[in-house]
Amino acid sequence: MKNLAITLSILIGLAVSSCKNNDAMGVVKDEKQATIDSMKVVAEKQRIIDSMKVEASKIEKQKEVVYVNQNGNSSTTTTTTTKRKGWSGAAKGAVIGAGVGAITGAAISKKKGEGAIIGGLAGAGVGAGTGAIIDGKKK
Repeated sequence: MKNLAITLSILIGLAVSSCKNNDAMGVVKDEKQATIDSMKVVAEKQRIIDSMKVEASKIEKQKEVVYVNQNGNSSTTTTTTTKRKGWSGAAKGAVIGAGVGAITGAAISKKKGEGAIIGGLAGAGVGAGTGAIIDGKKK
């Protein structure tokens, strides 16, 4: 019985000590893996940045235009892109009015769907009219 207790305590001691060694090695491996993972993330970000730079340079090359003078001399010039006008005031007003009208119509009406449709149509009309008036004043 004494031999069994001694053998058992030795086995438990070995198991505990071997677990501690593995745990310390596991922590070191986890730290190394975390470092490797963060390096991979940085490399991926840099790859994306580089690809965006390549695409930007392709766009700049497409903007380059060659004009030939009557004398036969060629010159390169870059063209500038014009800014889009965007939405008119009437269009913005119609969209905003439709949204507000639909929400209000649904909130007020007992029949939610029908109220939203009627409110949206009325709001779009009022918003388009208001936006057209504002556009007229800007000119």
